Amino acid sequence: MSDVQGNRVLVVDDDEGLARALAINLRAHGWEVTTAETGARALDAAASARPDVVVLDLGLPDMSGLDVLAGIRGWSRVPIVVLSARQMNEDKIDALDAGADDYVTKPFAMNELLARLRAAVRRAQPVDTDDDAAVVEAGDLRIDLARRTVARDGTDVRLTPTEWALLEVLVRHRGRMVGRAQLLHEVWGPGYDAETNYLRVYTAQLRRKLEADPGAPRHLHTHPGAGYRFEV
Repeated sequence: MSDVQGNRVLVVDDDEGLARALAINLRAHGWEVTTAETGARALDAAASARPDVVVLDLGLPDMSGLDVLAGIRGWSRVPIVVLSARQMNEDKIDALDAGADDYVTKPFAMNELLARLRAAVRRAQPVDTDDDAAVVEAGDLRIDLARRTVARDGTDVRLTPTEWALLEVLVRHRGRMVGRAQLLHEVWGPGYDAETNYLRVYTAQLRRKLEADPGAPRHLHTHPGAGYRFEV
């Protein structure tokens, strides 16, 4: 079965021989292939090549494949198929929890991988949209959702993991109010629906770090009794 012409795939694997073999096979089936052998190059390629699907090995030399997953998921809904020699069920669960769409163990049949890639692309929503910009500019702020960094006036701003998680959710939904219950669930997890004081505390911390005038915020807005909104 031939694949649809023009689909773009990013192959992330530090095994040069395997990556080359995958690229040859995928191109033979009509795919446009970009390869990356490290996590850092994978994050850059995910933003620049705009793939329709990512094939990701978990065992990378510079960072965990799960960190690459989290980095891409910070700004994109592109389907990610993990390709790994790790066959433990816990590894599969960790990858799926981190945002993978599918998990294929090595060794694998090429026809099976091709079928899974086709299925992942079919299930996916369009990924080449403005909402999927990896870097969001907002006044003097530069927010890199892939690398999880924030700069203000060119100077890096250090955020705690919880501060970043809250900012990430708001930026992904920029221009729209995000309800308090949704924020609490996405940042802190189930069971925190009543802890609205968490939102007040962490929003105040973000304003002190990111706003020129925390008392009159330009970007981080409160909808009293309802939720919060990030404006560029």
